[in-house]
Amino acid sequence: MHMQWIDSLRIPLSTLVSYIPLIATVVTTLFSVILARATLRYVEATDKGLALAREEFEREWTPDLHLKMERISATEARVIVTNLAKTSVLLQLLQLRKLSHATPFERCRLNDPLVGGLTWSQEMGRRIVACTGNDFDGPIAAAMTFYAAGRMFRTDWFRSQICVRDGRIVSLEPSTMPTRRVRVVERKGPDRRREFVQDVAANPREEAKANPDQKFFVTGA
Repeated sequence: MHMQWIDSLRIPLSTLVSYIPLIATVVTTLFSVILARATLRYVEATDKGLALAREEFEREWTPDLHLKMERISATEARVIVTNLAKTSVLLQLLQLRKLSHATPFERCRLNDPLVGGLTWSQEMGRRIVACTGNDFDGPIAAAMTFYAAGRMFRTDWFRSQICVRDGRIVSLEPSTMPTRRVRVVERKGPDRRREFVQDVAANPREEAKANPDQKFFVTGA
């Protein structure tokens, strides 16, 4: 009786051989699922790495200008523009306005390159007084339009607190930082580009005579 029971539990060899492909298929499926999950994790890690690299690249190469108005004397003030980014820019238009006015009061067209890490400055005391008037005590703002990497950008308005009495600048101090970084200025037609762009190398002597008070120096030197 005992031997018959043992014989009944024996599985023919042909049956075992027929189960081998099924077992192999199950094992292959398990390994495929494990490899697929590992691949998904690798793809997610790669996407995060690319996002961080892109963010770092944009942080380093996105144009970023800082504007500051500085009092020199009772009749003169200086506008200082610092290029905080690595990319070079071409300064095109400086705008000045009182915050009580919706549109800029003074516009100064430029055509000056500014390399990353350098500072551009120009005396504009008469333009600032013309914008504020002979007697004014309040905020004044300045913004810069420039070209970088083939596109036109404009900074936000940098504010300063100014006090003018009888056409003389009593005080001029920066008040706040802008809330936004530079943004792209969309061109609506070809005439807009011709309005701002000029040939830098056309008349270098005339440019030097027209802007004798421009100064360039390395920041942090």
